[in-house]
Amino acid sequence: MQKNVMTVEGEAALRVELESLKKNDRPNVIAAIAEAREHGDLKENAEYHAAREQQGFIEGRIQDIEAKLSNSQIIDIAKIPQGDRVIFGSKVTIINVETEEQVAYRIVGDDEANVKEGKISYQSPIARALISKEIGDVVVVKTPGGDVEYEIDDVVYSAI
Repeated sequence: MQKNVMTVEGEAALRVELESLKKNDRPNVIAAIAEAREHGDLKENAEYHAAREQQGFIEGRIQDIEAKLSNSQIIDIAKIPQGDRVIFGSKVTIINVETEEQVAYRIVGDDEANVKEGKISYQSPIARALISKEIGDVVVVKTPGGDVEYEIDDVVYSAI
């Protein structure tokens, strides 16, 4: 089984979500089910069915998070000496060679990826092209619109 690679921050976020699901969401849905049962006939009780569905979602998410955490490999980028090479967890600034548009991404695990926050999965086409390259290197990323060339402008090894 392949390890679930994640940053320290990604692990912490999953632990916070797990804690919330177990201490808040699970007890709330159990109470909602109990209340809905008191309303009588369960066959036509929409509140009961909605609460049971929510319970299934919560329990599934708890199992999912626990499985990911039990099979995780945590990489603390802050403990790695600063270098010029793009690695998992690093923040890389790239420049589109054609348009000179600059963008920065942090390379993270699948569960942490969020393009709006500038976090991309290490398995994404851009990250795959960048990993192991160094500042000054030009990489070609295959996109649906054709190949795009990027120059690596900066690489930072920090947690933020």
